[in-house]
Order: sequence, then structure tokens, then C-alpha cells
Amino acid sequence: MTAGRVVRPVDAAGLILLRGKREAPEILLGRRHSKTTFLPDIYVVPGGRVDPGDHLPSGFRERLHPAVAKALGSGRRPPVAFLRAALRELHEETGLMLAGGGSGRPGEADVWQAYGQASSAPDFGALDFVLRAITPVGSHRRYNTRFFLGDGGTAVGALQSNGELLDLRWRKVAELDRLNIVDVTWALIRLALARWQARVPVGGEPAKLLVYRKDSLVLRAPTKPRRLARGGTRA
Repeated sequence: MTAGRVVRPVDAAGLILLRGKREAPEILLGRRHSKTTFLPDIYVVPGGRVDPGDHLPSGFRERLHPAVAKALGSGRRPPVAFLRAALRELHEETGLMLAGGGSGRPGEADVWQAYGQASSAPDFGALDFVLRAITPVGSHRRYNTRFFLGDGGTAVGALQSNGELLDLRWRKVAELDRLNIVDVTWALIRLALARWQARVPVGGEPAKLLVYRKDSLVLRAPTKPRRLARGGTRA
């Protein structure tokens, strides 16, 4: 990166899935390949950049929760593009789909065709917007990622990696301390777990924003900022 030049963040979307008992759910995580240029050997949730194809209709009913649509609606992309990207990345990286009882006929993209072949349909309104995270300014590769929470109990399909995420499986919360997880993912997990355990309805709480300020990660809440150290603990 040229000195003094700030890389513009690329829009991306991620999906954290929880399933099982509310007090001790399982989380789907995989480890990024050691040869990748961004977060090698780090455990993450499925996700990736928003592609041009994510601007095309899925063919299914795409009614977002009004609060989620409003929170996503201030940018240059249609809000539903982020949810399409999250569902597409989930299917590409893990082979899974979220069967939500939606309706419609599948569009041309592989992910929507897969839903059709499984006689299933995604429920866009069941996905909650939990967190928006922006990669630090000094990074050579930056992302502006919207993370969503979905019910892993609705997942269908055979869990299998396409090579982007290794050691891919459902994990109990007690196992996570043994994994190499960065602060952003820790913040996401804690926010998602809090909503899951409290049974917060979709749209019931506003999404938080995570940005870097020097050596700390700042979690912006609706009232006042809350600081997290780089390890993910409260500063």
C-alpha cells in the first residue's frame, strides 16, 4: 500500500449460526486457509464480499424485517444484497442452506437453484442484523462487513467445506477459548449469544458498530461507546 493512501473498505457480509440449547448453543466456525492473505489460520464465521450477482433477485420472497432493512438502507447497495451475500457465502463455504419456509421460484444463481432442488426457500425476515465491523485504516485489505444472526436449527444440507474454511464444524461455546479467534469475531459471538439467550426478536435491538481507534476496538452502542481491547475483552 502506498504511504499515506487509505484503502477503501469492500462491502462484505457474514452469518453467525447458533443452534441447540439457549444456555449452551453450538456455533458454526471454520479456520481460514494458511495461504490466504487475510486472516490466515483464523477461525471465522462463513462470509465474504458482496458480489455483483448479489444485486439480482433470489426469486424468493425477500421481505426483510423493517428494522433490519432500515439499518442497512443508508448505503449505496439495496439492503437485501447483504443478506443474499450472507446466504450465498454460507452455501458456498459450508454447503448449508437455511430453510425458513419462504416462497417463490429460485433465481439463476447456484445458491438459489440449490434451494429449489432441496424444495426449500430462505426466510430473509428471520435474519437479524447484529454487527457492522470495519477493518482498521492501516490494513492493506479492508472490509466493511455486516454480520447477521440466523437459527442454525433450520440449516439443511450436508456440511462440507469448499476449501476456504478448514476444520469446519459446530462447536460448543466452552471449546472456543482453544481456538485462534480475533477480537472482531469474539465481539460478534458475544453479541449474538446475548441475543440468542435472551430470545431477543429479530429487529428487537439495533446493530452495533465496531471500528478501530489506535490499539483498541470501539463498540458503538446506541447511547455511548463501549471499548473492547484487541483481545476482545472490555477495556
